[in-house]
Amino acid sequence: MSDISAYGAQAHRVSVEVGGTEISIETGKLAKQASGAVVVRAGDTVVLCTATAGNVRDVDFLPLTVDVEERMYAAGKIPGSFFKREGRAGEKGTLTARMIDRPLRPLFPKGWRRETQLIAIPISVDHVNPYDVLAMNGASAALMVSDIPFPMPVGAVRIGQDEDGSFIVNPDEAWIPDSPLDLVVAGTEEAILMVEAGAREVSEAEILDALDIAHGEIKRLCEIQRELQRLSGKPKAEVEEPQVDSETYERLKERFGAALDDATQVADKLERQEATDRVEQEALAVLAGEPESEGYLERSQAVRLAFDKLEKEIIRRRIAVDKKRPDGRAADEIRPISIEVGVAPRTHGSALFTRGQTQALSVVALGTTREEMRLDTLGLLTSKRYFHHYNFPPFSVGEAGRLGAPKRRDIGHGALAERALVPVVPSQDEFPYTIRVVSDILESNGSSSMASVCGSSLSLMDAGVPIKRPVAGIAMGLIKEGDDYIVLSDIAGVEDHLGDMDFKVAGTERGITALQMDIKISGVTFDILRDALAQAKAGRKFILDKMAQVIERPREQLSQFAPRITSIQIDVDKIGMLIGKGGETIRTLSEEYEAQIDVEDDGTVLIYAQTGEQGDALVERIRSMTKEVEVGDEFTGKVVKTTTFGAFVELSKGTDGLLHISNIKPGERPASVEDVLSRGDELRVKVVEVDKERGRIGLRLADDPEIQGKSPAELAELGTGDGAQRRERGERRNGDRRGGRGGRDRADHRRDRR
Repeated sequence: MSDISAYGAQAHRVSVEVGGTEISIETGKLAKQASGAVVVRAGDTVVLCTATAGNVRDVDFLPLTVDVEERMYAAGKIPGSFFKREGRAGEKGTLTARMIDRPLRPLFPKGWRRETQLIAIPISVDHVNPYDVLAMNGASAALMVSDIPFPMPVGAVRIGQDEDGSFIVNPDEAWIPDSPLDLVVAGTEEAILMVEAGAREVSEAEILDALDIAHGEIKRLCEIQRELQRLSGKPKAEVEEPQVDSETYERLKERFGAALDDATQVADKLERQEATDRVEQEALAVLAGEPESEGYLERSQAVRLAFDKLEKEIIRRRIAVDKKRPDGRAADEIRPISIEVGVAPRTHGSALFTRGQTQALSVVALGTTREEMRLDTLGLLTSKRYFHHYNFPPFSVGEAGRLGAPKRRDIGHGALAERALVPVVPSQDEFPYTIRVVSDILESNGSSSMASVCGSSLSLMDAGVPIKRPVAGIAMGLIKEGDDYIVLSDIAGVEDHLGDMDFKVAGTERGITALQMDIKISGVTFDILRDALAQAKAGRKFILDKMAQVIERPREQLSQFAPRITSIQIDVDKIGMLIGKGGETIRTLSEEYEAQIDVEDDGTVLIYAQTGEQGDALVERIRSMTKEVEVGDEFTGKVVKTTTFGAFVELSKGTDGLLHISNIKPGERPASVEDVLSRGDELRVKVVEVDKERGRIGLRLADDPEIQGKSPAELAELGTGDGAQRRERGERRNGDRRGGRGGRDRADHRRDRR
């Protein structure tokens, strides 16, 4: 469909129905000065996507940046920051940018060195159609209509699953948190390029079925992008791919091929890098000449280009054809694993997970529900009580670098590990804590994100968090040379860098909980994916067995340094009494017991204390305050009023009982109450009478010999003592009739208590 927009530019629109919802892509109306710009729409969710190419950069990599700019107005919100405007991208925007980048980056032509930027801005969000999948399709469409020489369209869909196990294409946003499977897939007409998934212990067979369904929808999304390109696409810019000088390559191979072959077989990562660097420097000295000589820059660039090609060919051929990995392992062999728990003694839980030359220190911190992470995003989710953070310091790879805010890679790996553990984390009702896990990568040679999954599972068990089952993760790789290919378990850094696939799989013994796959070639078949999933399952079980040898299940008790959170239920009618006027009562309790008290509308009371002793004491205090007083109950209360006939003892806030003068000193009756008791004295008393109609509670001293060993029924029969009730009633009648002291005291007491 076409029409004429402002300034005479022609707008074009294409659409397709996916999952029962029309997805449209329009170009020529907005952001016309960008190299390419489209507006993608599903329902009332609208995303503007642009692609722009800038100046040529003198670099040896693709200068591509992807940004997702969440505008809070899209959901009718005002940003919650102090400045009331959007700042740096949040986690959702960063993760969406990574999902856009990962399938597109490998498709750019080699040699494209113009600075390229893709920007996605959600301008309307209906909370039915998530914007992330639309942004992924829009970024590809913007490239297709631009002059950037992007070769083919990339489509993306989300696959969910209902309770019956049936798959849902592009499910509603509200449905996603309850879906057993949240799978985002991107690919071309020919192959799948990227997978990002969270699952509740889903089987490998179900994942393959979902991928097959997703690819069918991806083909249709690619088809409308090609149609849009035909209607309004610009001529593509020329790009000259760097060519390896054949003569330089042959000389390098003949002179240094054997040395490079030996260097790339050194098992230790750093030693292998040093050995390889020495060969490269020798090759430069021989083939490029003196650095001061004329033409050295061009010759050195040619040598380096040839060297990179030769190194890649040697390693890939050795793995795919000779079936020999750089460190000598078999294809399905996992590097040596070392596990320790409780390595940080003052933390709530910790674990050190080492696999080969990759090492992760994972630490758990527990807090109250008030410490949950609040989310200021365009989505429906407003908070998280379990979250995982991943840090990758430069020393982990033997480098010196700048420390600062987490990079996109750190955020992505942390989100992947978090997603892997979410299905086994207990609910708030089961474990009313906020849970934070931090994984610091202390050493890295591949699979650090999966090491953090293993370390986090171990540290949660060490902390006593009752996770349902342990979770382990493994990274799979692929080397494909012609018809020869090999699937690799637990890939090291060089295998990831030079390989054709990075396939991370996390899960329990029952099934997959998280999946992340990036493929760099188009020839990956479903048979290869099936082999990779089966091999990953075997590797995952091997790692789980190693973990179980150190800690098999969560500890029974929390660390002595962990806070104690206790949950009790009180009558809804007692909430006001617990809180008190203006919050006075609850503040006093919090200060007295050095604890935090949260009261829910349904009467649930969460008590957060620094020690178990403080928590137990506060629980008992709240229970005594809020329970209905019954005969036989014991209380430690304070004398709040003395009268001629006894003392009023505060049993709980707003509830007093009367200790008659005849009972304040067992065995004798003093001349006056004040001879024995004073206001503020603490007493241990027992309830012997409850008169609900008159609102009267009768007490006796808990150590009174006359009531020792008596059952509640016997105490009720005994009451406050022989003659005590009659005397008290008579004194009250006389006092009331005369307007005397007894009646005045009771009236004064009631007025004082109010």
